[in-house]
Amino acid sequence: MKRSFQAGLLVLCGLGLLHISVVTDLCLRYVKESMRPLLIASGVVLVLLGIAGAVLDRRGRRDPEEHEHGHGHEHGHEHPNGHGHEHEHEDEHALGHDHSGMPRVAWLLLLPALSLLFYAPPALGAYTAARQPAKPVARQGAFDPLPATSPLPMTLSDFTSRVRQDRSRAIKGRTVTMTGIVTPHGKDGWDLTRIIINCCAADAQSVKVRIYGGPVLAADTWVSVTGSWHPAGTLGTGSAQVALDARTVTKVPRPVNGYQDALPLPTTRSGGS
Repeated sequence: MKRSFQAGLLVLCGLGLLHISVVTDLCLRYVKESMRPLLIASGVVLVLLGIAGAVLDRRGRRDPEEHEHGHGHEHGHEHPNGHGHEHEHEDEHALGHDHSGMPRVAWLLLLPALSLLFYAPPALGAYTAARQPAKPVARQGAFDPLPATSPLPMTLSDFTSRVRQDRSRAIKGRTVTMTGIVTPHGKDGWDLTRIIINCCAADAQSVKVRIYGGPVLAADTWVSVTGSWHPAGTLGTGSAQVALDARTVTKVPRPVNGYQDALPLPTTRSGGS
């Protein structure tokens, strides 16, 4: 791989990172919002390295030409028997043929760079959630009283903890509302899901609540579900099913904090999904 191509590849990778983190919100499909400044910085560094590499490569090509002009005639006078021409040819061969480079496998780096610019992979969603078990919810010893608000906004983790660990059964008969994505689950209802990432998409885990009743929207649709606990098992123990009898299912835009199990924040700009 020529050095000029190496420099171009660095610039292309840098532009790809800047495209998904500055021009659009596509980076939020793969990393948390707090990681965006690091992506921007990485993109800038790659672009600068590529430009610097191209400049140095151009200077390196120009220097051998100047060396040949300045010393080629001198070699001829020192060796009138013809040896000067031979040494000159050897110098040209050494300077004109650069065997340094990168292995051919480095061309594979071109694929992710072009992908970031022209076809970004889809966000994590129902496909991922349906193929992994629900994230274990941390053990909680005591629970604060629930607010009197109705319907009560809750996260999926809070709902799970109340259903399986709250011995006071404060969740019984309460109307709650939760937000997540639709994850199909055969004929036995469907799952309301939140995918959680600590750093990037590679460490993603999901929290799920089974939903009974209400309309079933397409997979990966963001919805807000209002309903009450579906009585199955003994509430406040591990036998209780983490499920909701839905009264309403409303389609909503994807929230900014879509990769957290949190109450929804204002919706993101266009470009995220």
